[in-house]
Amino acid sequence: MASARRTFLVSFGERYTLLLVGVVGTMIIARMLPPAEIGIFSIGAVLVGLAQVVRDFGVGQYVVAAKTLSQEQLRAALGVAVGSAWTLAVLIAVLSGVMADFYAQPRLREVMRLLAVNFLLVPFTALTLSFLRRQLRVSAIYLINTTHSVVQLVSTVWLAALGFGCLSLAWGTVAAALAALMVSLPLRPAELPWLPRLRGARAVLGFSFYATGGNMADEAGVAAPDLVMGKLLGAEAVATFGKAQALLNLFSQAVTSAVSPVLLPLFAGQARDGRDLRATYLLTVSCMTGIAWPFFVLLGVLALPVVNLVYGEQWDAAAPLIRIMCCSSALYSMFIMARYLFIATGHVRDQAWLDTVSVMVRVLLVLPAALFGLHWVALAIVGGAIFRCWLTWRYLSRLAGINAAALCRAVSRSAALAALTAVAPVAALAMMQPGPAQLAVASSAATVLWLVGVLAFRHPLAGELEFAWRSVRRRNAV
Repeated sequence: MASARRTFLVSFGERYTLLLVGVVGTMIIARMLPPAEIGIFSIGAVLVGLAQVVRDFGVGQYVVAAKTLSQEQLRAALGVAVGSAWTLAVLIAVLSGVMADFYAQPRLREVMRLLAVNFLLVPFTALTLSFLRRQLRVSAIYLINTTHSVVQLVSTVWLAALGFGCLSLAWGTVAAALAALMVSLPLRPAELPWLPRLRGARAVLGFSFYATGGNMADEAGVAAPDLVMGKLLGAEAVATFGKAQALLNLFSQAVTSAVSPVLLPLFAGQARDGRDLRATYLLTVSCMTGIAWPFFVLLGVLALPVVNLVYGEQWDAAAPLIRIMCCSSALYSMFIMARYLFIATGHVRDQAWLDTVSVMVRVLLVLPAALFGLHWVALAIVGGAIFRCWLTWRYLSRLAGINAAALCRAVSRSAALAALTAVAPVAALAMMQPGPAQLAVASSAATVLWLVGVLAFRHPLAGELEFAWRSVRRRNAV
């Protein structure tokens, strides 16, 4: 348990480093480029993002979750990853002109072609990262991902200053992919093969077909609002919605993306040992909601000053969208880790079906909502999230034996913690003028109340904080 906690701490350190670099980059770029320029890149990134899910064809999850991995399996996995990624690179380049004409954005063609270059570079780095995750070598992952983010930030800002507009964002991704590949080479585990092959790919594809199908359906649900709004409401609306979504995604970047690389191999290891995963999953839910619910309360109440601080006043239209979608983001935090439980226990097909049905409902809600404006799109996102939460709960009950009563017990202290933490932003909103001072006071007071609540309510996070504190003291004593 102690080694798992140390792994989580390093993973959180990586995520917070990446989050800091990302937030700094967002603050700079949002002030250097107008919404229309960012919107063009956003449309291209969303279109390529759909192919991004298919890029390694589920090879990453296969490498982490497989019970055994021979050299033949690894070479087959690399063969599948390279074959699918390079094929998609050609397809994206060919379709870039069609998409540029469809959205009436000529520079979208160049953006998509630059993003396609990543598909030639990423498979080798991605396989290395997946194998490192299987081995829980989080320090090596830290170095590779941090290099990627820093190079992307520096390259993008430099090119934006030179007047490259939306292309600065696309060139930044190419530079970052190349830098990550170069850094990953000396960290590459000796077991990994250099040459791909397709012999034995059938075993990889048997797992990957459903894993990729579920991931692609999930990505399609994320992409649907941007693609629909890009056609019906224009690039500026896509950029505004994207800024709202980016702030909501801060939780995912700071917490979920730090936990998930550790949680999947942890679940998979316990499943291979024949252990009951229900207690581990419910503990994870309790810890996730103990952070997520106070976070979304703070963000929802103080959405406008947060938007002004991070993006500037030209993005004020994103604030009402954040307030609406905070509700669904908070609710979904109860179920966001169910995916890794299902994959680790061999229910990849069920996860794919869950993703597909959820996305269909989401798209059916978003399509008519986009005809009436951004606020209705945000409400449609909430409706789709509520349906997904209900469906995930049904699957948890059937596949893992986790019922509603167990979930409610797991999140009961998180609810009390969120209510206590909410006192700070609500009081700041009522007593102070909007601005950085209001945000600083509310955030500081909320943090204090959160710490008091964790201890007073004996939340499971108290044990994790105590372990982190002991680790820091031991390091300082050395």
